[in-house]
Amino acid sequence: MKALIIVDVQNDFLPGGSLAVKDGDSVIPVINKLQNHFDLVVATQDWHPADHKSFASSHPGKKVFDEIILNGLPQVLWPDHCVQETHDAEFSPLLDTKKIEAIFRKGMDKNIDSYSGFFDNGKKKATGMGSYLKGRNVTGIFVTGLAADYCVNFTALDGLELGFDSTIVIDATLPIDEKNFKKVVEKFTSKGGRLIRSREIDCV
Repeated sequence: MKALIIVDVQNDFLPGGSLAVKDGDSVIPVINKLQNHFDLVVATQDWHPADHKSFASSHPGKKVFDEIILNGLPQVLWPDHCVQETHDAEFSPLLDTKKIEAIFRKGMDKNIDSYSGFFDNGKKKATGMGSYLKGRNVTGIFVTGLAADYCVNFTALDGLELGFDSTIVIDATLPIDEKNFKKVVEKFTSKGGRLIRSREIDCV
């Protein structure tokens, strides 16, 4: 079975949010339409405590987008975003959530970031999504959502490493940085990942 993964389609990543992806809301109609092609749809949700160490506000003297080493790992410092129990962390009201069978929250440990929907950035803790998908006999994943060069890419990459056929639906995602996305996609495809457009879904 194949599953659709919807990554972080939350208010803070959409126009008007603190970490908005340019035109990020334009992918939502594509994602909504795609859901009709899958028997299993799951989603991830960034769910940070207010004092998360990936926030620039947690590091006096540092600015948004500065890079530091956090517990031995490279860390981009972000604006405060997707704080637990806030409107900013909620899914966009434009996203059709009726078919979403399970939601996997990430980034809850304040001391480590979590780009991937499967693990934190240090691979210290799993979210449970990998086991859940394998328990449903999923063999292939199609990854959509925001942002393409971070959470979508790392989710798709970890999916490959877990043994799933992994595909990014390129018109159902957008990056923060287009140049960065081109670079990370080369790594993804070199490891066996695929890129397709939504109109090709029926052909795979």
